[in-house]
Amino acid sequence: MNQYLLLLHETPAAYAGIGPEEMGAIIERYAAWAASLGERGLLGPSQKLTDDGGLHLRRGASGTVATDGPYAEAKDLVGGFFIVNAPDRDAARKIAETCPHLDMAGNWIELREVDSRA
Repeated sequence: MNQYLLLLHETPAAYAGIGPEEMGAIIERYAAWAASLGERGLLGPSQKLTDDGGLHLRRGASGTVATDGPYAEAKDLVGGFFIVNAPDRDAARKIAETCPHLDMAGNWIELREVDSRA
């Protein structure tokens, strides 16, 4: 079984008008989805990330430079991640397609295989 990283890209502004009750319902959908995967042995670590964008580190000739992310022109950021277990990329894609993250307009998922050789 291979592991695949689902990076959850989102536009934080899309959530600005959502009230606490609706946000609670969204969170419950994610929890139910994750629980279903866990029951089938398909879920690895997962976590929600803060909406601050973190730091972007780059090393150049003058040393390491840290800038706040995301950049001003960026419209989305990585809001969280899941690691899923699947036999191949097609199966991982099918799992990702069921993620409630895709239900919100503008959200998208980046699917990456975890390198088991590392």
